[in-house]
Amino acid sequence: MTTGVALAPTTTAPTTRQLWTRSRGIVLAVVLLLAGAVAIAVIRSDSRHGELDPRSVDPYGSRAVAELLADRGVSTRVVTTLSEARAAAGRDTTLLVAVPDLLTPSQQSQLRMSTAGSGGRTVLVAAGSTSVERLAPGVTADPATSPRSTLDPHCGLAAARRAGSADTGGIRYTTTHLDADTCYPSQRLATLIRVPAASGGGDTVVLGSPDILLNDRLDKQGNASLALQLLGSRHHLVWYLPSLTDSSAAGTDDQKTLFDLLPSGWLWGALQLFLAAVLAAFWRARRLGPLVPEKLPVAVRASETVEGRARLYRKANARDRAAAALRAAARTRLAPLVGVPVSQADAPEALLPALSAHLRGDGQALHSLLFGPPPGDDAALIALTDQLDALEREVRRP
Repeated sequence: MTTGVALAPTTTAPTTRQLWTRSRGIVLAVVLLLAGAVAIAVIRSDSRHGELDPRSVDPYGSRAVAELLADRGVSTRVVTTLSEARAAAGRDTTLLVAVPDLLTPSQQSQLRMSTAGSGGRTVLVAAGSTSVERLAPGVTADPATSPRSTLDPHCGLAAARRAGSADTGGIRYTTTHLDADTCYPSQRLATLIRVPAASGGGDTVVLGSPDILLNDRLDKQGNASLALQLLGSRHHLVWYLPSLTDSSAAGTDDQKTLFDLLPSGWLWGALQLFLAAVLAAFWRARRLGPLVPEKLPVAVRASETVEGRARLYRKANARDRAAAALRAAARTRLAPLVGVPVSQADAPEALLPALSAHLRGDGQALHSLLFGPPPGDDAALIALTDQLDALEREVRRP
């Protein structure tokens, strides 16, 4: 008898290339996550802050003036909420408001109430028309800014006369206070105004430009002298950086939840949408009961079905499944020919002895052919097919 040679054993374990193909997406995602984490850590570990921040060493920060004030015994503390700024107002404190225009009208009014009679100094940096009239009543911002940045003092304020020319050119102001100091005029409108308080010995300084406080401008003109005199008149400097996340901007200290922000009637609207979705699902449903088998509208030849399945196996490189299907079909056809029940066709201990007795061949070769490992390549799969055909023809031979 000729049953062909047995196929060499092949392993079903995935190769290194297959493992890489399957896992490269996960590896790439992990690498991207690690890179993002490192980038965030680097950014957060940086000591830089925002503009006009006394902790920032950037050109537009104000770390330099804070260090110079510290050398003169003036402490600098940064606050970001209205409650902290109001609590800090006092006789021995200078309160600097970095961006007054970020405050809401309600915040401006509350801050003014805390500073008016505190006896300390309030410095407003580049306050526009939306904020200066509330924070410094009697002072009005002009719509046109100064065409020049460097200006001369031309006033009797001692700090301005000692500093000389400085980069105060920016927003220009007018005031109705007769006792106010109007300095660094630009086209007869002041860019620095000091308004004494009606009582308590405090005052409010309105500064039209932040340039004298910036790191890259502090060593120009008399900027450093003017900044130190304006901010160093008290022992403590509180640097208020208004924040858009301050809860007081909403007029209440209570944080609103997501449901509080939803419009009224949203629950009823969501219920209507849910009912509409359910009705649409019933309308579009094709079956409301168990599946019912249906006859095919056309007859499909068996050869086309076999060829189609074979192409799918080949496209998926499923040689193992193709070989298993070929061997199972061959065993099912061979079992009745050698007197073995079809129910035992997949049992080697029942099928192989009967085949060996019928063919008087090598049982080990039959075992490898009918129950062996899957082929390693397409050529081995074709050889397996030929060997199964040859075995079946030999069994059927009278």
